[in-house]
Formats: sequence, structure tokens, C-alpha cells
Amino acid sequence: MTTPHVIGIGNAIVDVIARADDHFLEHMGIEKGIMQLVERERAELLYASMGERTETPGGSVANTIAGLGKLGLQSSFIGKVKGDSLGRSYAEGMEADGIAFPNAPVADAPLPTSRSMIFVSPDGERSMNTYLGAGADLGADDVPEAPFAKGGFVFLEGYLFDKDEGKTAFRRAAELMHRAGGEAGITLSDPFCTERHREDFKALIAGEMDVVIGNEKEWTTLYETDLDSALGLAAEACRTVVCTRSGEAVVILKDGARVEVPVTRIVPVDATGAGDQFAAGFLYGYVGGRDSETCGRMGVAAASEVISHIGPRPEADMMTRFRELGLV
Repeated sequence: MTTPHVIGIGNAIVDVIARADDHFLEHMGIEKGIMQLVERERAELLYASMGERTETPGGSVANTIAGLGKLGLQSSFIGKVKGDSLGRSYAEGMEADGIAFPNAPVADAPLPTSRSMIFVSPDGERSMNTYLGAGADLGADDVPEAPFAKGGFVFLEGYLFDKDEGKTAFRRAAELMHRAGGEAGITLSDPFCTERHREDFKALIAGEMDVVIGNEKEWTTLYETDLDSALGLAAEACRTVVCTRSGEAVVILKDGARVEVPVTRIVPVDATGAGDQFAAGFLYGYVGGRDSETCGRMGVAAASEVISHIGPRPEADMMTRFRELGLV
């Protein structure tokens, strides 16, 4: 059987991680435990203030694709980086993880590579300061045709909808994948994102998406109603609708059938990446033709693993974990 090819499209963000105590955070005016967007000057100041720092490829859908790659799927990530040191490092890091990165760093990109300066406190809290540089400018011209030739599945990041270029990239990617006989899906990314782009998201879900994954707040914000009503409206427009609920059962609606997958609550070491890796586990099952319950259980297992340690990508062998759970 041919291994499915999964292509991700999203913000290519370098995660720059350093340890910092509360005194440092207060001195630098960093609000502890949240993610905030910063401008270029602020980003450069924070980057320069970091002592021993670790730099790794990041971004929501990039993390999902990395999880799928570790599960053995043929995976590609389409993102945009400048040809600066961080951009070259990003491309090399994705390739080192076995993820194809078809877009070469752009030497003359007007903005530097996107980065998120992450300060980890002694208590494990992560304070993220994200600069949306070159990665946020991804457009239709940055979506190459070749990776889509054999079909498969393309997974899109809702955050990219904040710019018109991202909307054109989405539609080109979905068109290329459907033309090749594959499917397209999206993560809603953030409730503020769904609020800003409510009508565009609804149109995208109804017209071009085969799978949509979001959390409870994202769904209720998108449809401005209670969760069951929101999921019902989404299911009328899209074949597969998935809702995660922060420790409560995951809800999956597919072809009119509803499945709830229980979640065992654990105290997270670091909740960063939980949604990204849920998507990786779920999509691994989905593209492999497994039933909704199995897909959901794979997603829950992947999310449970990633919140057990610091970092947004899996450390354990998830295929071994799936076997232990009787999922493969």
C-alpha cells in the first residue's frame, strides 16, 4: 500500500527557547504564561537578551506535520522563511526531521524569518513572544504544484488567514489537492482568528474543506452559538468535524454519525502543542482509513504524550504507544 502524503501549510516560525526567572520577565516587561505578538524592534531586543538559547523549527501546523513524519508518513511542509541564519536553520531542521521543505529560503524577503522567543520559568511556565515576519507573507505564488501531484491530504493553518496572501495560498492548495484526488483540512487555530474571519472561514469550510479541527471555544466563536448547535451547523457544511474540549471527551461528527472519545485528565508539564499533536494523531488515523473512534483515540494519545514534557513535538515513539493501546 502506498504511504499517504500529507502536506502542511502554515507559519514557519523558529522557536527560540531560553530559561528565565520571574525577575527577568518583570524587568523585560514580559507577561508570564501567555503568547503575545510583538513587533520587529521588540523581537530583536528580546532575541538579543536571551543567553543560552535553543532554536528549533516550530509553528502550529509544522508541529503537526513533524508528528506525522515521526509516525512514518511521507510529509512536506510549505512555509516561507528569509535566507537569514534563522531561516536557513529552519529549513535544515525540517529536512533533518525527515520533513520535505520545498520552498528554499528567500534571500531578498523584505522581512526576517518569523520567530517566537519563549522564556521558560523555573515552574515550567512558558512565556511566548511571537514576531510574525516572513512566514506570514505566504501566498499562492509560494505554493508549488509538484508536491500535490500524487494527491494525499493537505492541512492548513487558520492563523494564515490574517493576511490576504494566506487566503490565496489556502485556496490554491485546496484546489491542487482536490484536482489530484486528495482531501483538504484546516485547524481553526484560535478563537480570535475565527472571530476576525468568521464569514471567510464559514465559506471555506462549506466549499473547500473535507476535515475541520477546532476546540470548543473556536467552534462556539465561529458560529456564535452553543457547542452542539455550532457543531451541527459545521457538520451540515463539512463531511468531518472534530472538537477537542480541554480534558473532556473529544467530539467527532462524520457523515452524520457522532462519536465521543473519552480523555483521561492528567496534570500537564507543558500544554504547548497539545492541539497540534492531537491533529497529528487524528490525521494519521484519518488518512489511513481508520474509523472515527480510532482516529480520536490516536489524537488523544498523541496529545497526552506531548503535554507530559516540555516542547511541542513528541519525544516518545508514538507508533509503539499506538500498539500498546491496541490502535494498530
